[in-house]
Amino acid sequence: MKSYLTGLVAAAAMTIAAVAPAAAQQQGGRIIVVTHGQANDPFWSVVKNGVAEAGKDMNVQVDYRAPETFDMVAMSQLIDAAVNQKPAGLVVSIPDASALTASIQKAVAAGIPVISMNSGSDVSKKLGAMLHVGQDEVEAGRIAGAKLKEMGGKTGICVNQEVGNVSLDLRCKGFSEGFGGKVTVLPVSNDPTDIRAKVKAALAADGSIDTILALGAGTAGEPSVAAVKDAGKTGNVRVATFDMSAGFLKSVADGEAVFAIDQQQYLQGYLPVAFLALNAKYGLMPGGNVPSGPNLITKEKAGQVIELSAKGIR
Repeated sequence: MKSYLTGLVAAAAMTIAAVAPAAAQQQGGRIIVVTHGQANDPFWSVVKNGVAEAGKDMNVQVDYRAPETFDMVAMSQLIDAAVNQKPAGLVVSIPDASALTASIQKAVAAGIPVISMNSGSDVSKKLGAMLHVGQDEVEAGRIAGAKLKEMGGKTGICVNQEVGNVSLDLRCKGFSEGFGGKVTVLPVSNDPTDIRAKVKAALAADGSIDTILALGAGTAGEPSVAAVKDAGKTGNVRVATFDMSAGFLKSVADGEAVFAIDQQQYLQGYLPVAFLALNAKYGLMPGGNVPSGPNLITKEKAGQVIELSAKGIR
């Protein structure tokens, strides 16, 4: 899998030398990226870094846009505004298909090549996107749940910091299926202080909880580790998370958490921009979805990626 993705990136990079300027600039257009990622979420800063790097490598103008909060009305308006600018390509995340379908289909009807990324793999093709770059959220949740069950987990909570984000709901669903034991979804805000308090309260209310799966490393994973420490249960409650942050990876390396699920979000930002630039120039496009994850980053692997995570790449 990794060699396949590496090959794709290398192919895109090799094209750079032969393309100057790139097609999107030649045509007076640009590639616009619209995601649901909140400004304070370190996960999305890595996506944005990938977008920016691809723009530089492919010599195309790229605009990255996102609502200030998890707001599907605002996101649909951002997509509509992008369509009106007639870009050479559009990249979108699809956390809620029912709210974004009309806007995405408007882009497709206007003849704008669309690639979905991160969320929406289950609806991407139906909405007219050319392909999806990301991971299957249910399957990723199942893999995480099965691993936590193998570690001895019997009672778990799924810490959801974006209730209403269909992709996060699917992660909890997959976790429950793979885990097999009792799983309760714990709705929280995007505020680490709130998450820490609510996880600590959940642990106090139910002493049988031995497993925590957070759905974002910097937002929910790190506060969950802190809550377990506050409760005096480090080592007795297993903490895992989707995605990565330098802080959470350090917890994994130190034995305070068990693993992070890496969906390689840098690739989710980079590859769609590279594909759309190549499509504008040569009409090239992969023949199917590109799975960027999941990969489980355990204690044995954590040290290798901490530095890159701190640099905003992993």
